[in-house]
Amino acid sequence: MTAQLGAGTAMQGLRYDKRGHVATMTIDRPERGNSLSRAMAEPVRAVWREVMRDDEVRVLVITASGERHFCTGADVTEVADTGRATAGDGLARETIPWSALAHGVWKPVICALNGLVAGGGLHFVADADIVVAADHVEIMDTHTSVGMVGAVENVGLTHRLPLGSVLRMTLCGRSYRMSAQRAHQLGLVDELCERAALLDTAYAIADGIVQNSPHAVMLSKQGIWQSLGRDHEGAVEHAWALARLQWAHPDFREGARAFAEKRPPRWSV
Repeated sequence: MTAQLGAGTAMQGLRYDKRGHVATMTIDRPERGNSLSRAMAEPVRAVWREVMRDDEVRVLVITASGERHFCTGADVTEVADTGRATAGDGLARETIPWSALAHGVWKPVICALNGLVAGGGLHFVADADIVVAADHVEIMDTHTSVGMVGAVENVGLTHRLPLGSVLRMTLCGRSYRMSAQRAHQLGLVDELCERAALLDTAYAIADGIVQNSPHAVMLSKQGIWQSLGRDHEGAVEHAWALARLQWAHPDFREGARAFAEKRPPRWSV
């Protein structure tokens, strides 16, 4: 059984903290551009498990140390030394550890970009529910520039960006950097702010989410993400099934009672 993560837990290349109902995963390798090593795979998976296990946690914020880099993807020096990628060679959902969605994290995830995002760092952005970025941030995909295929995270970006924007970033490699301002215009970044206000902005959004029914929030997120790739009728019916599922949950009646009685709701977990 996996050990529980306490607030302030330091792991290989990561820190995990909790403030009330909001947890924070911080990528903590600033000396290596906050790149991802093979040794970080299991700690990241441990965070996904902990977030879903801990009923106190209702929102996860992902950010990184320093102001230069959010995440520059795979540690290319490690790849050069070993000839192996940071993930395994099986199915994407089984071997790539960086995706909250692939690991069934239905609690909301806010990505707070404090610096350059490149390559595999795009996993966190593509699969976040809400993306907040400091105004100095740049976003790029370096896969093809280092002899790799822009693959899973790039496909994820097609749900958030126009196809041409994804292709330009993917095919141009390190010769093209998308500014935070352009990413905001295109909808990849949901909230743009000054660098000093980054975490305050992310936590303010998180605090707004935690006021709502945790169970309804998770089912709402699930319905929206799982609509992607379905035909319209299939997506609507799946969402409707989740809505009906909420009818049997205590929060369904509590929300209506709290509204009628003009008081804050007392949500179940």
